[in-house]
Amino acid sequence: MNRMKLVMIGNGMAGVRTLEELRKYAPDLYDITVFGAEPHGNYNRILLSPVLSGEMTLPEIMLNDLDWYRDNEITLHAGKKVIEIDRIHRVVIAEDGTQAEYDRLLIATGSSPFILPVPGKDLPGVISYRDIADTEAMIEAAKSHRHAVVIGAGLLGLEAANGLALRGMDVTVVHLMPWIMERQLDREAADMLQASLEKKGLRFKLEKQTEELVQGGSGRVCAIRFKDGETLPADIVVMAAGIRPNIELARAAGLHCNRGIVVNDTMQTFDPRIYGVGECVEHRGVAYGLVAPLFEQAKVCANHLANFGIGRYQGSVVSTKLKVTGIDVFSAGDFSGTDAEEIVLHDRQGGVYKRILLKDNRIVGSVLYGDTADGSWYFQLMKDRQDVHDVRDHLMFGRNHLGDTGHKGESHAAAMPDSAQVCGCNGVCKGEIVKTIKTHGLFSLDDVRKHTKASSSCGSCTGLVEQILASCVGGAYQPADSRNKPVCGCTDHTHEAVREAIRKNKWLTIPEVQQGMNWLTPNGCASCRPALNYYLISTWPHQAQDDPQSRFINERAHANIQKDGTYSVVPRMWGGLTTPQELRAIADAAEKYNVPTLKVTGGQRIDLLGVRKEDLPRMWSDFAAAGMVSGHAYGKSLRTVKTCVGAEHCRFGTQLSMSMGVKLEKMLFGMWSPHKVKLAVSGCPRNCAEAGIKDVGVIGVDGGYELYVAGNGGIKTEVAQFLCKVPDDDAVLEYSAAFLQLYREEARYLDRTVHYVQRAGLDYIKSRVVDDAASRKALYERLLYAVQDYRDPWAERAAGLDKHEFTPLTLHRRGATTSGQAQPA
Repeated sequence: MNRMKLVMIGNGMAGVRTLEELRKYAPDLYDITVFGAEPHGNYNRILLSPVLSGEMTLPEIMLNDLDWYRDNEITLHAGKKVIEIDRIHRVVIAEDGTQAEYDRLLIATGSSPFILPVPGKDLPGVISYRDIADTEAMIEAAKSHRHAVVIGAGLLGLEAANGLALRGMDVTVVHLMPWIMERQLDREAADMLQASLEKKGLRFKLEKQTEELVQGGSGRVCAIRFKDGETLPADIVVMAAGIRPNIELARAAGLHCNRGIVVNDTMQTFDPRIYGVGECVEHRGVAYGLVAPLFEQAKVCANHLANFGIGRYQGSVVSTKLKVTGIDVFSAGDFSGTDAEEIVLHDRQGGVYKRILLKDNRIVGSVLYGDTADGSWYFQLMKDRQDVHDVRDHLMFGRNHLGDTGHKGESHAAAMPDSAQVCGCNGVCKGEIVKTIKTHGLFSLDDVRKHTKASSSCGSCTGLVEQILASCVGGAYQPADSRNKPVCGCTDHTHEAVREAIRKNKWLTIPEVQQGMNWLTPNGCASCRPALNYYLISTWPHQAQDDPQSRFINERAHANIQKDGTYSVVPRMWGGLTTPQELRAIADAAEKYNVPTLKVTGGQRIDLLGVRKEDLPRMWSDFAAAGMVSGHAYGKSLRTVKTCVGAEHCRFGTQLSMSMGVKLEKMLFGMWSPHKVKLAVSGCPRNCAEAGIKDVGVIGVDGGYELYVAGNGGIKTEVAQFLCKVPDDDAVLEYSAAFLQLYREEARYLDRTVHYVQRAGLDYIKSRVVDDAASRKALYERLLYAVQDYRDPWAERAAGLDKHEFTPLTLHRRGATTSGQAQPA
């Protein structure tokens, strides 16, 4: 039988998914030729953000590599852009002259970023964010430039901003609308997301219209000017202000186009021999940009290309479940609130927001922030138009079986219908996963990902996929081994392997580690460089080279950056104690440098908020004169030792908690660690200093102290675990220091003590710190050696060290010179 000829224009996720489905239906019906404008196979565009941030590499996001096309007898013209469709002779022509005849043509040309039509849009340094080339351009720019402006606060813009910030750039997000992600979130959820992102160092300019991108002396973009006259420095500008379907080719061929290429329910265009799928098409007046609807289109299109003729695409009810820079958000349906009842749970302090909208006892829309575990359930109820009257009273509290509950051993996956969608990114339902597990005999999450693509994109459905896997194979389920997790996408080596190699080879610099361990990315990334820097200085104190450019901006500036670009300054108050002289120095500094806000912190200190960067060294000099040093409120280091008044004053006190707290804090001053470390000392079991939720908690009792470790008072509160009882102050110092040194030497970078102890086990900790006196003493001495001769970083910078970091930046504009505050890289 002579095969028909199928040509596909475009090599993206929607088009290739159509070919995959077609190969299932009719593997021998067509000779297939694919033209792709990019010189790659098909890759997962959803994962461009992890590539930008350095968490993943290009090979890791490939869905169909070049071998796949060869193995499936598909001719791929990679890097060849089609410029003409000749419908009369049924042939397509690429810009290099390559031609291909077709019996059926599939157009899957996707979309392009919308470029603001403003002066300067074509300057070097102005980048869109849509493909691998854009991502690589941003990575390269981040190596040598400092200020980034991202235009557009949709998902793509926020991910670009986060990735550039993780690569050390000072990032401002500019948005035309009153709140971010306005298409996916309502105002409340958006405000919470913005606040979380601002804590990570991003800055926002909302309701701003761009007037011009300003050219600098080098010919590159150097600033962005708004219509209200405000100007921001910009070494690179990322355009992420929306997308436009690529319809020029189809329109030139005479196909009917509106916003997109118009298709019917069988995904056929005006010409019945020509089909269309993906972001380039418009169906019933709607052009879709999310992956799930595009994959639904692909199934219908493949059905008709295979001559089955029984599938119809009738539009999609879409939901958005995303991780925006690590923060879970979900939305579905209409959440505008018009003529709908609302059920709202809003816990701003806890970082949770849920809003469900109902009409006639049926869900018509929902928005979730922070806790999105039940998003899939709400979405299924909405799609099925189920009456929720009987469950309305507890609707807000969910069914406790979706999202990450699979990690906790809770599974109601068996109760889900086979039609329930599990992976929105790849359009995979439960029934498909179950069938694949049973057909292929799968036992691990990685196997399920390879065969179904479920959980292979944003990862938010991982817990649910694991539940389904466990419910299918029972005790044969093989959970992923987190012990083998590599440091980042730049290497296959684990944190533990890197630490051991640094110790064994006595490497003292980051380049030595990267060369010695064959790092895949020569300069590393924003994930591995801070980790390597910490592993070096913690393994070889006083010898390893501390690389400031591999530290986060707060640690380089020795102050916490705020959302408006100013900084907060927190002087240390040993054990929460202060003096009239120190209070006068704080008051004088606040007045001298026009500090707008002074705040008493939860760690018993005073925070000066709103300090300009160029004022920091002078303020620190004034504090040094008063005998005050850095509080390290910005660092992965010792933060505070909180105390109650103890036996010094309290009639219930059994031990001198203030004195003990001061001793601990002075002993640990200058201690860098995998993450922030907080201690507390309570003078009696009433525990007024909240020692039970600290990394190290000390509670005075009759005859000595009880020591607790691995507590956490953050979003997920963890109660500290009892370590041991010790008789006196000296023992508190020795045991506490030994535990912290063990944590410093063995924990993964960015692990809190609670995560380290969960992985290592409390019995192991006790064996090293409590049971083995020689081990404890050695750990104690190593910590004392690490912090000896530590110099206050504020005093050093007040004396001129790293002067460039605090020098104001001068911007040159056409016809004028303006001075602007130097912002952090």
